[in-house]
Amino acid sequence: MPTIEVGRVCVKVNGRETGQKCVIVDVIDKNFVLVTGPQKISGVRRRRTNVKHLEPTEDSIDIKKGASDEDVAKAIGKGKKAEAFKEAVLPKQVLVTA
Repeated sequence: MPTIEVGRVCVKVNGRETGQKCVIVDVIDKNFVLVTGPQKISGVRRRRTNVKHLEPTEDSIDIKKGASDEDVAKAIGKGKKAEAFKEAVLPKQVLVTA
């Protein structure tokens, strides 16, 4: 399973942005990270998110900690991943046993 780190591409699994791809910009603590879409590319605005609401993917981009939305958009454009960011993804169903 991919780790939670700066530059990791994730899929939001809860909230109004469910299924949208985002990038981790900063790790706040063990439970929260700062993510961005950026909004003009994937529709995810810059916000603090619980790591339980994210599903990390194998993809990552090369950005520095605390990068601006413009820097993230440039990094996504360099990797030619902008088209993949625009399409929504159905996150994997997590099976919870009681």
